[in-house]
Amino acid sequence: MTDYDAVVVGLGATGGAALHRLALRGRRVAGIEQFAVGHDRGSSHGETRIFRLGYFEHPSYVPLLREALALWRDLERASGRALLTATGIAEIGAPDGALVAGTLASARLHGLPHDVLDADAAMKRYPAFRLPQGFVAVVQPDAGFLAAEAAVAAQVALARAAGAEVHENERVLALEPDGDGVRVVTGQGAYAARTAVVAAGPWLGRLLPQVAAPVRATRQVAGWFAPRDPAPFAVGAFPVFLAETRHGVHYGFPVHGPSGLKIAKHHHDDEAVDPDTYSRAVTPRDERLIRDFVADLLPAADGPPTRAETCLYTMAPDGDFIIDRLPGWPAVIVASPCSGHGFKFAPVVGDILAELATDGGTRRDISRFRLARFG
Repeated sequence: MTDYDAVVVGLGATGGAALHRLALRGRRVAGIEQFAVGHDRGSSHGETRIFRLGYFEHPSYVPLLREALALWRDLERASGRALLTATGIAEIGAPDGALVAGTLASARLHGLPHDVLDADAAMKRYPAFRLPQGFVAVVQPDAGFLAAEAAVAAQVALARAAGAEVHENERVLALEPDGDGVRVVTGQGAYAARTAVVAAGPWLGRLLPQVAAPVRATRQVAGWFAPRDPAPFAVGAFPVFLAETRHGVHYGFPVHGPSGLKIAKHHHDDEAVDPDTYSRAVTPRDERLIRDFVADLLPAADGPPTRAETCLYTMAPDGDFIIDRLPGWPAVIVASPCSGHGFKFAPVVGDILAELATDGGTRRDISRFRLARFG
């Protein structure tokens, strides 16, 4: 049984980033993934993820996002792959709604460039939208979309190049104390390490039932639509967007590939599922939860879907991340920067996890993400 400085469990966006940053520090590290890297069973697939700075969830995320933006560009240079496409973002809704008010609070506190457009001005800038009078759009230039599978692949490839071991199609069955460290038991063997970083997404609760937070895996659906005229929806004419309407909060991306316009409802039906057995079939109800929004705000895209697929959110009760050492077992670091908005943070969270694993602490403020908040 080989001894490692760290073993990373789960190689999606977060785990792949942690493996990369640990390998860059010259540590002996292994990453274990129960499926193939880039699989479509978790939370890191589906072509695209939004990158945005004005964070309606809470202003405290913005400093991490600024770091993440620089690190994504570093990853592009190191990998030779285009990962982040700049489009700007429109965050749309009633002025007193959680989305618009929260975005403006973050933008103003952190001095982020932004415009506030009324409905008519927003539709003039982005003619594909049909917005109710009284709505506004907060438009920020420093936003765009990440290539999801390519980003995961780039991080894992760079980790390999820096000396990390990658074990695919190997399921972790248990984590056990091993002196001051941890023993990671899989279906194929065991790994001894000083530290384990558990970035298992929706499988977190199964691997670490002692985590106090009642984390839930929830089923999500994204749909792709073919606009009658794709020009108003193309990159350069159409932004990434979030919109809070009577239908909930939806988000979407410009047309940039053969599948068309990608749109999804944030939290979808909030349906808690077992990540191993949930239905991946897309139902008429799933489509309706997306199409009702499309018919109201993007009627020119209200055509037949070209594609639909499921993914999973890993939800903490308060919607924030979980990044902490496991109480009573400091050799295990819990990494669940999820709750449906974590992908964009991957490289900076990976660096935080590498700091925790090698330095014992991090220079970033992660007090909001500690497990102690759950009691």
